[in-house]
Amino acid sequence: PVHMGLVVTEEEPSYADMASLVVWCMAVGISYVSVYDHNGIFKRNNSRLMDEILKQQQELLGLDCSKYTVEFANQDKVDQVLNCQSTLKVLSPEDGKADIVKAAQNFCQLVAQQQRTYTDLDVNVLDNLLSSTNGFPDPDLVLKFGPVDSMLGFLPWHIRLTEIISLPSHLNISYEDFVSALHHYAACEQRWGK
Repeated sequence: PVHMGLVVTEEEPSYADMASLVVWCMAVGISYVSVYDHNGIFKRNNSRLMDEILKQQQELLGLDCSKYTVEFANQDKVDQVLNCQSTLKVLSPEDGKADIVKAAQNFCQLVAQQQRTYTDLDVNVLDNLLSSTNGFPDPDLVLKFGPVDSMLGFLPWHIRLTEIISLPSHLNISYEDFVSALHHYAACEQRWGK
């Protein structure tokens, strides 16, 4: 996959385990990684997550570390999204439904100002108005961790064609479980609604 989402539905997220998942994504060449938890814990503490990623990167990749770079993509530095091998975006519920509402409001303002007409609204226009994933492609694969059979608000617009694989927990996840999920994704046949 080009873009993988890591969605934690568990109440107690683990920075070390999430950092391992992000570093594994980098090591297998996944260009974009989105981390999401429904309480926004990772987003509020993204510096702690970044420190853990750098630590895990050094431990897991060792001297190969220079080949793998990770960067946080936030709204202020969107232009940096394409400048590195792996780009990480940390998301929370306000980046999901609230972002769609904001995009709809912006479109309505453009119509009210006669800069657009209501017939201009299509998938591409809405995609461009969504700020939470500006510069990111839609996720190809989401690994959902936890007992809840819901995405709990993770980018509802962007996952319409995403393969979602549920795993029991991200706590103490093994590399074998990660690779098994990638194999499962590789075996999927996307029919695009046909």
